[in-house]
Order: sequence, then C-alpha cells, then structure tokens
Amino acid sequence: MSADAELSSILNRRQQINDALDNGQAVRPTFKVVNIYTEFHEFSRKEIKDYQATFSKYDVGNDGYLDLAELKFMMEKLGAPQTHLGLKGMIAEVDEDQDGKISFREFLLIYRKARAGELISDSGLGQLARLTEIDVDEVGVGGAKDFFEAKIEQQLRTNKFHDEIRQEQEERRRMEEERMLRRQQFQQRAAVFQ
Repeated sequence: MSADAELSSILNRRQQINDALDNGQAVRPTFKVVNIYTEFHEFSRKEIKDYQATFSKYDVGNDGYLDLAELKFMMEKLGAPQTHLGLKGMIAEVDEDQDGKISFREFLLIYRKARAGELISDSGLGQLARLTEIDVDEVGVGGAKDFFEAKIEQQLRTNKFHDEIRQEQEERRRMEEERMLRRQQFQQRAAVFQ
C-alpha cells in the first residue's frame, strides 16, 4: 500500500467515525495486532503454529479467513457437522470485526475461550475446540498424560517464548552445520573422481 493510499484510508476512517459520532451512533474501535504471539501469551509458539496449520488446512481460498463454506467443510471433516444457522452463530461468537468470516486471530479466540471455560461444550465452537485438541484415542492415555504434563510444565516456565526462540535458532544452526558437513563430505567424495 502506498503512503498516499494509507493516509487516505486513515483519513476516510476518521471521517466515518466523526460522521457516526455526529449522528449519535456508537463506533466500534478497530484494532490491528502487531504480534499474535504477544497477544495470545497463554499459548506456546508451537501451539500457535499447530493452530495455524489447522487454520491453513481448511482455508481453501488461501485468503486468511474461514468463511461459512470453509467452516462448514471443517466441521464436517472433524465429524461435527452444523446447521447453517449454527455455523453463522459460531462465526458471530468470535467475529470481532463483523465481516462474516473468521480470521486467524479470531480462530485463536476460540481456543482462548475454550481454555477459560467460556464455551458451552455442546456448542459448535466448543466442539471445534475439543475436536482439534488432543485425542486420547489417537495418542493413548500415555500420550494424553505426556500432553497434560507438558502443558503444566509450559505454564510454569516464566520465559517460554525466549526458550522456544532459542531452541528454534539452535535447531536451524544444527541443521545448517549438518548441511555443510554433508556438502564437505560430498565434495571430498567427488574429488576422488576428478
């Protein structure tokens, strides 16, 4: 977006707000979150990446939103089909910007509400949160035990993002070193044939 277009957009929004206030209408603020990791601090980076993978899997249009059809497809694939009105209700419950679609940020709100116990377990969103979390039948009781122990340990860590970033950097460094070693070994073997 060019600077002129950005300034024009901001000024148009300001004018809309002023017009609405002059007419006595309530104006909903719009927020732009800079970093999803800082806003959803209750989730680890790995959890957010897993949720992102789930979101992207069903975002067939690759537009960064789950619309009604994509949400319907997702719920059917998860084994919890919903009615048209049920799907609309699910979207309305987390659709903060009232665009009729679920953004990734709004998708994360589902899991935040689930953790806080704010979702009715039989509601569409409750089923969505439950079905995309750990499945004891799939991983077994031991896997579930490990999962919940890891969750407790994660909550006890004070600086989890720093640790995760450091681990990711170490993993990248290790992979780069392995790649360089393989390349050196290949060059040594290739030198034999020259």
